[in-house]
Amino acid sequence: MLRSKKRWKVEGRGHSLEQQFVSELKISPLVANLLLNRGISSVEEARHFLYIEKTEFHDPFMMKGMGQATERIHKAIENNERILIFGDYDADGVSSTAVMIHALDRLGAQFSFYIPNRFTEGYGPNEPALRKAKEDGYTLVVTVDTGISAVHEANVAKEIGLDFIVTDHHEPPPVLPDAYAIVNPKQEDCYYPFKGLAGVGVAFKLAHALLGQAPEDLLDIAVIGTIADLVPLVDENRLIAKKGIKALEKTNRPGLVALKKVTGMIDKELSAEHVGFGIGPRINAAGRLDSATPAVELLICDDKLTAENLASEIDELNKVRQGIVNEITEEAVEIVEQNYSSLEDNKVLVVAKEGWNAGVIGIVASRLVERYYRPTIVMTIDTEKGLAKGSARSIEGFDMFRNLSDCRDILPHFGGHPMAAGLTMKLSNVDELRSRLHVIANEVLTDADYVPITNVDIEVLLPDITLPVIEEMSLLAPFGVSNPTPKVMIDRVSLAHMKRIGSEENHLKMQLEQNGHTIDGVGFHLGYLYEEISTAAQISAVGTLSINEWNGHCKPQLMIEDVAVKDWQLFDCRGSKNFKRFEHLPSEKIVCVYFDETTLTALKIGDNYNLFHVPFEADLPELDFTGKYVLLLDLPFEKKQLEKLLSLGKRPERIYPIFHHNENHFFTTIPSRDHFKWFYAFLTKQQTFDLSKHGSKLAKHKGWSVDTIDFMVKVFFDLEFVTIKNGLISLSTNIEKKDLNHSKTYKRKQEQASLENDLYYSSYNELKEWFEQIFLQPV
Repeated sequence: MLRSKKRWKVEGRGHSLEQQFVSELKISPLVANLLLNRGISSVEEARHFLYIEKTEFHDPFMMKGMGQATERIHKAIENNERILIFGDYDADGVSSTAVMIHALDRLGAQFSFYIPNRFTEGYGPNEPALRKAKEDGYTLVVTVDTGISAVHEANVAKEIGLDFIVTDHHEPPPVLPDAYAIVNPKQEDCYYPFKGLAGVGVAFKLAHALLGQAPEDLLDIAVIGTIADLVPLVDENRLIAKKGIKALEKTNRPGLVALKKVTGMIDKELSAEHVGFGIGPRINAAGRLDSATPAVELLICDDKLTAENLASEIDELNKVRQGIVNEITEEAVEIVEQNYSSLEDNKVLVVAKEGWNAGVIGIVASRLVERYYRPTIVMTIDTEKGLAKGSARSIEGFDMFRNLSDCRDILPHFGGHPMAAGLTMKLSNVDELRSRLHVIANEVLTDADYVPITNVDIEVLLPDITLPVIEEMSLLAPFGVSNPTPKVMIDRVSLAHMKRIGSEENHLKMQLEQNGHTIDGVGFHLGYLYEEISTAAQISAVGTLSINEWNGHCKPQLMIEDVAVKDWQLFDCRGSKNFKRFEHLPSEKIVCVYFDETTLTALKIGDNYNLFHVPFEADLPELDFTGKYVLLLDLPFEKKQLEKLLSLGKRPERIYPIFHHNENHFFTTIPSRDHFKWFYAFLTKQQTFDLSKHGSKLAKHKGWSVDTIDFMVKVFFDLEFVTIKNGLISLSTNIEKKDLNHSKTYKRKQEQASLENDLYYSSYNELKEWFEQIFLQPV
């Protein structure tokens, strides 16, 4: 058995609409089931999803507040008023700012932009920045990707005569800002058909409304925030992403061309992963470490040399950011290990330290969730101000935004989503927050919730996996939140081949076989499983399907993410004397069974293992091998010893037979009855025979081994045919006729030879079958 790293939650197949989808959409049953499992319930809905690029953007004026916002902006343009775009420092905020800059520039507006400094100003609009804007002659502020919680700041703006328009996508708080207009599809009484836009999506809709048509030439920018901010890639986000990725492939925008160059994406077919893991982190890096202004300038500049310099600067910042993240993560892990002795008693992790970079603690929180699978808040402490600023990340079943809302009385500033949030609070209240969240977690989460889940889209058979089907699956792209890359499960297939790969042999390559069909599987960073999987195991694996192109040849490939073996496993270690090969196994799972007390010395096994001695002809207690790895160190004296041991104990997860033994009875010839007959006649004639003096001469004369003669002497002694004194063998008087099988020595020799034949020299399959028969025996 091999337990998977995560719980697999597998969707079914065989929906009633499957055949209709297949026939009307001309797709494979596998893709039809993928669509149905994603909640798509009609052919028309499926067609809209697959070919969304053929649809139109929603009417922006369906969004509450859009009419007021556009009317005021147009008025400001007509009157040559100065407009300030107030953005945010993450990739969504930067791309939102860039979209608004391009839109206002086309309209001939007098404008500028402002991104607050994460470290000196914090998140969102702030009073000093608004007062400065008023002093500088601005009459209108338009926020992008921020502002929905800026109640105080809106009041300040009203007080100083600064019109304040909020465009945002974050969850609206109970009390909204008293702004000139609020454009947020999540606010009450907003009947816009899609609520899941990113901040840049809302900015794009505002640009759409201002320009009178959707500015599709800005989709190469809009796609960055849409994917980087992890909003659901469905509905209008899917349209932005799908068209935006294509636009990004072909873009001539100097900043994006330069950014693609430093990320190695020139002339590549792009996907959401390129944006999410290549471009997004670099745009984010500027605001995480310093000012986000260079990132905005990169997206709006029209000079190639300037763009290349900015892209190089941002790429270097990203490398620095990676180093800082690694350093803080190590420190955070150390704090958890030292202060959270029992994770079972700590349902929520709240980790804080002075001096941590506030710009990267969200990434650190994500890494801690990945490692410990607990709702996590990572905070940086400012002791001078008595404040703690943090980023929160959650797990399925724990709505971080809602649960933080229940602690609003000690959280003057916070905002976010169910799975992520940001907050600022008094340092003195951190312990109180930890305690409250712990109580909430105890109420809403079960033990099972703390085991990570892998949502598997569908179980597939190897014959279903073909190149055309994998190519067809790309119709579901772009992949992301709410439309993840399809994960498939292959269940109980044979392992045709397995090996470690990579310069450090830390990756794993498998060839899986089912009904004559095979597929190669590659598992990055799964090389350690090589020692955990028996070559005869039935493998279950979860991963994603891809096409492997090599030397002009294409074939399907499974990118393995998790592996399980659902049955007990037999690892053939017969004859091994290298006990170090078992050091990788968890010691708490190992049970070392031995029959001969000399075995421990022979194998040099210390007492740091769980050792279980089985004495000859002793009663055994009822054993529980559930979840255990049983190492059978030596051969039993009799087969029934092992049979009884395994039939009494519940079936282990794994058996490692070593079967150490000192003699090879199977390959030692057992004397025939003619040998015994001749030797008996010889002793009758001699009456006495000095074995120590003449045994080797007799053996040489007959072409036997000395061991053969010793063995026959012991048999005759068991049968009381002879007596032995000081090496002198004498024939007994009044000998009673007995069969050789009455001799314990003779029976033992036969039993040991049979034991070796069945357990030590048998094939792997024969040994596995022998164990299977034992497990089937009634206790």
